Amino acid sequence: MLTASTALNPLVVIPSRLNATRLPNKPLAEIHGEPMIVHVWRRAVAAAVGPVVVACGDQAIADVVMQFGGSVVLTDPDLPSGSDRVYAAAEEVDPDHDFNVVINLQGDMPTLDPPLLHSVLEPLANPQVDIATLAVEIDDMREAMDPNVVKIALALQEDGVIGRALYFSRAPIPHGDAERYHHLGIYAYRRDALRRFVTSPPAVLETSERLEQLRALSAGMRIDVRLVHTVPLGVDTEADLERARTLVYRRN
Repeated sequence: MLTASTALNPLVVIPSRLNATRLPNKPLAEIHGEPMIVHVWRRAVAAAVGPVVVACGDQAIADVVMQFGGSVVLTDPDLPSGSDRVYAAAEEVDPDHDFNVVINLQGDMPTLDPPLLHSVLEPLANPQVDIATLAVEIDDMREAMDPNVVKIALALQEDGVIGRALYFSRAPIPHGDAERYHHLGIYAYRRDALRRFVTSPPAVLETSERLEQLRALSAGMRIDVRLVHTVPLGVDTEADLERARTLVYRRN
């Protein structure tokens, strides 16, 4: 059987824009003297799963990434979501679809453990899977009840490592004593699945939960999940930024 490492040819795209509500100019926020987007880009490059491109909605982001040697694509600043930005960038840099998988890595994860980009590819070894993503088991009830933590109703396979996503919610699903899983917002899309996703209309459940992955499930697409054991810090607030500065090692 072909494995993910031999069957898949990934392109990593990091969507980034300045217009963040809770933390303006977030991608340019400095962590040990370097912009946050550069820290994320470095970790994506360190993963060595494929070329890395930053999809910028603003020239200022493009300038700093290029200053540090990164590849960028300027995308329409009015695109409605990061997924749309990822799709636009992938089509521009790879119009012939030589890369058959696109990894969507959020630009606000400066503590990313690079091996996670290998883990997110594993579910795509199954040709029936359209989209792959990651999750961590929840062992704290406060986390389970937190609406800022997205949970997955997950049907695990016998290996206990990969499972099929049945639903995503901000509510503490599933009910009862079943295990709960914290969704990590890193995705690996097959190229056709990415196109289908961004060209589909928003779903009712997507709007209700404010979770765009429910658009894919509503459209009949299959999302499988690889369980991992580390949660990269997502920076949304000043407090998150200060925590990132304590967690990220200073470069010599």
